[in-house]
Amino acid sequence: MSETALTASLAPSVGSFSPEEWNALGGDRNPFVSHQFLTSLEDSGSVGQGTGWQPAPLVIAGSDDALLAALPSYAKGHSQGEYVFDHSWAHALERAGGQYYPKLQICAPFTPANGPRLLFKDVAYAP
Repeated sequence: MSETALTASLAPSVGSFSPEEWNALGGDRNPFVSHQFLTSLEDSGSVGQGTGWQPAPLVIAGSDDALLAALPSYAKGHSQGEYVFDHSWAHALERAGGQYYPKLQICAPFTPANGPRLLFKDVAYAP
């Protein structure tokens, strides 16, 4: 494998990518990380401004800016609507003077469905 310059960044939304671009990473193999599902949450207002679920997909691009990998992720302002129960951790940290939120959560929102969340254009790079 040759070395490639990679750039990691947080994108403003899954909707900022075309369905072809996002689903080429494997999003079409799991409906809960597909462009259609994730952008339906964005377009309906289920995630986004004022919901506590701010889309922040972590994307990896090559030197030509082509999308190589992505993680559907969200900057969360609370622990509601998840299947991870971390309320006691949040309360304990806040009582100790810390700030638990916002947190970056990699997930398919509002579903306990399992499956890959690390999406790759070339499965040769997959762990």
